[in-house]
Amino acid sequence: MISEKMQEALNEQVNREFFSAYMYLAMSSYCNTLGLPGFAYWMRMQYEEENMHVTKMYDYIQDQGGEVHLKAIEEPERNYGTPLEIFEETLKHEQYVTSLINNLMDLAVEERDYATQTFLQWYVTEQVEEEANVNDILAPLRMVGDDKGGLMMIDQQLAGRAAPMALPTK
Repeated sequence: MISEKMQEALNEQVNREFFSAYMYLAMSSYCNTLGLPGFAYWMRMQYEEENMHVTKMYDYIQDQGGEVHLKAIEEPERNYGTPLEIFEETLKHEQYVTSLINNLMDLAVEERDYATQTFLQWYVTEQVEEEANVNDILAPLRMVGDDKGGLMMIDQQLAGRAAPMALPTK
């Protein structure tokens, strides 16, 4: 069983993960308006992945005898600028999420909540991957700048992103 303080913190993170999903879906829509279906697809897959993160945390809270408290989700931006600016914002957001996960881990350590520490380790590892994936896209975006041919090549590469694996159902 998790403490009330840990449950509250995890519930806050559920809300933040929902916002992340919502933000990536908004970015996907925005990329479609730019005529960049590969960028839109990549962001849509990111949305799907964030939903899996929410489900995993939601299930954990309940598995630990806690109660999930769903809260209102903040409205995301509608205009994200250039493809480079979109991915710069994505990196900034993922770095923010990393700090939130680290704060949860700090709380789990403080509470001597070993089960939650083990659970959160997956998110720690996931955030390393998330930031690396975005940096792998930022590098070529910075190289091509405003070159439309280069952007179209990157768009085609992003269209090849594999869909995230679904979490096992209970």
